[in-house]
Amino acid sequence: MARWQPDAPGRLAAAALDLFEEHGYENTTVIEIAERAGLTKSTFFRYFPDKREVLFGGGTVTGLLVEAIASAPPEAGPLDAVAHALDALGRTFFTADRREFSRRRQAVLNANTELREREALKRIDLTTSMIEALDRRGVPILTARVAAQLGTLAWEMAYDQWIGTDSTEGFGPLARQALAEVRAVGAMG
Repeated sequence: MARWQPDAPGRLAAAALDLFEEHGYENTTVIEIAERAGLTKSTFFRYFPDKREVLFGGGTVTGLLVEAIASAPPEAGPLDAVAHALDALGRTFFTADRREFSRRRQAVLNANTELREREALKRIDLTTSMIEALDRRGVPILTARVAAQLGTLAWEMAYDQWIGTDSTEGFGPLARQALAEVRAVGAMG
């Protein structure tokens, strides 16, 4: 093994994505992922409970969203707190240097039922975490649920646009635009 190198989780995710594209998800093992990343199997399991999880960031996105909802200005309403969180996510996670990886990752997810199911569960967990973060801000639970669901919808819309285009538009502005569209539809009554 080579001397220690930083960002083991990132290296593991990149190795997994390459192998999933080359050999298919089903035909790739944890040992192969670890070896491709220049790491050991035990290092893999230090960061991820199974090979499905390697493409889902180990809860990073959820943690960022929850922190950003908590740090939204005190006067921000529920949807504004969610918008603040989506902006933060665009600045810190869905950055221009991650766009190509995200495109490739989504293609792998789309090609595999098991990974699509994991993605759906992750979105449910994400929505639940947003509800809990809004609840901690004192937002009534029904309002928190609606705001979180609308935030998740806006995220999905923005993410699809962000990975599906060659434009230089960032995730945050796309998320704000999607949230504005969701709000406009809701106002139509």
